Order: sequence, then structure tokens, then C-alpha cells
Amino acid sequence: MNKKKLIRMVSIYSVIYTAITLLSSVLYLCNGVYEDPSGNWHELDRAMILLIGIAAFELCTKLPVKPLILRYVTAYIPSLLLAFAYVWSTGLREPLAKTAYRDIWINFTSLFVLLCIINTVIYIFKKKRGQKREKE
Repeated sequence: MNKKKLIRMVSIYSVIYTAITLLSSVLYLCNGVYEDPSGNWHELDRAMILLIGIAAFELCTKLPVKPLILRYVTAYIPSLLLAFAYVWSTGLREPLAKTAYRDIWINFTSLFVLLCIINTVIYIFKKKRGQKREKE
């Protein structure tokens, strides 16, 4: 992995982590909760789950699998299983919420789908731009 790609990956990770944390804080405040009830472990868990997702997504964009949707599914399934395993392991530290697996599935899948949509749009845009240059 070259320096430019590493910086890109760290930047994406940082922006998404910051946005998710700010959104979570705003939602807590809107509901009258002034401290994160899960504490610092929750922040570290969020960081680990996001790292799993971003790393899986970055790896899936490099897979030599076609079509694109199959490439996404190939990366999604093992990374979701890894996220579930991480959630399970946090249960060894403290009791899990009753909706822990559902919550991680919704959050992980939503972010993964959003990244896939963005990546697909960029892929199509680059492909069309490349075709225009070939015609010239």
C-alpha cells in the first residue's frame, strides 16, 4: 500500500468516525441524555467496527472479481461476520444490549451500502470519462 492510499484511507476513516460520533452526540442531546451511557468503551468499539468496515471496503475495491456487485458481496459477508465476532467479544467485557446484533447489522450494513454506492458512482463516472477521451 503506497503512502497516498494510506492517507486516503485514514482520511476517510477519520471523517466518517467524526461524523458518526457527532451525530450520536446530537441524538443523545436531543433525547435529554447529557453523557454517553456506554462510556469510553463505546467510543473504542465504534472505532474498531468502523476500522473493520473501512479495511474491508478498501480491500474489496481491489478484488479482481466482476461484476462489481459480486465484489461488494465478497467483501461484505466476511467483514460483517468479523463485526459480529467483535460484538460477541465485547459481551465478555460487559453484558450486551438485547439489540446489539441487530444494531450492528443495521449500522454496518448502512455504512457499507453507502460506501458501495459512492464507489459505484465514482467508477461509472471514471469509466464514462475514459470513454469520452477515447472518442476524442
